[in-house]
Amino acid sequence: MLIKTYKQIPSNEITDPAVFRQRRTLLKAMAALAIGAAGSDTVAARSRTWPDLQTGNPPAPDLQPTPAELVGNYTNYYEFAFNKEDATRLAQRLRIDAWSVTIGGEVENPAGYHLEDLLQRCPLREYLYRFRCVEGWSMVVPWVGFALSDLLKLAQPLSSAKFVKFTSASQPEAMPRLRQQAMLAWPYQEGLRIDEAGHPLTILAVGAYGETLPKQNGAPLRLVVPWKYGFKSAKAIIAIELCRQPPLTSWNRYAPDEYGFYANVNPAVPHPRWSQASERPLGSDFFTPRRPTELFNGYGEQVAGLYSGMNLRHFF
Repeated sequence: MLIKTYKQIPSNEITDPAVFRQRRTLLKAMAALAIGAAGSDTVAARSRTWPDLQTGNPPAPDLQPTPAELVGNYTNYYEFAFNKEDATRLAQRLRIDAWSVTIGGEVENPAGYHLEDLLQRCPLREYLYRFRCVEGWSMVVPWVGFALSDLLKLAQPLSSAKFVKFTSASQPEAMPRLRQQAMLAWPYQEGLRIDEAGHPLTILAVGAYGETLPKQNGAPLRLVVPWKYGFKSAKAIIAIELCRQPPLTSWNRYAPDEYGFYANVNPAVPHPRWSQASERPLGSDFFTPRRPTELFNGYGEQVAGLYSGMNLRHFF
């Protein structure tokens, strides 16, 4: 007769119940998004997927979130279309089930992670951040995510790692501009200096407004760097690579005189074709005064030290 024996599981291998519930919540929400969002191009009012998250940055009473409907219907996603309305609609074709991300390059522990496994190691928090687009509009978003530094710690960067490269999804069957090889060199790639990537404000987001991230806003995993212009925040990330040299990024490759590698928000450095001194908050009307743009998008107290002694006009 076969007698089953009980093997004691070490306490340090037992998943915390809150983390387990968080993973299951994300999986259910992603499944619902994949099924239900395909025919929708708006962000409808929904119950919060994560109702009781800790905040990941100090409270900012002067910041009021932009309405979710505006954020979900005003986004640049050039893999799908060059206008915001079509991009939102076409982004619903993106396949996000069973998502995984690899991290490699100059690291001790190269690995691939399924998204739900990654969240077991990197608990989620809510981050209320300003967001500034290089086009001159802005918004305030309560992102749900985790510090990128949490993932970097798992990989254990080597001393030779100086930069971090991010690569977005390549699904030509769903992305018309990839099929046409239009404008940018695809797949979309972005990069940060390693100290920027490790800064506490830099996060990987999986949600917004307490619920799963909409596809048009970068689901299921996007970068958010609040003191930089929005094009630095790569969407639908599938690979992260630590590098010895600065990676050649998509917009910097396309127009190096217009889109610098650093892309720090700076009202004193205009775009060659328009001023960056002010911005239009989403939801404001024609008669609402434009908001003066702040250096580093208002996060100078936290991040200015990263650029001590640098010429911010040259390294724009």
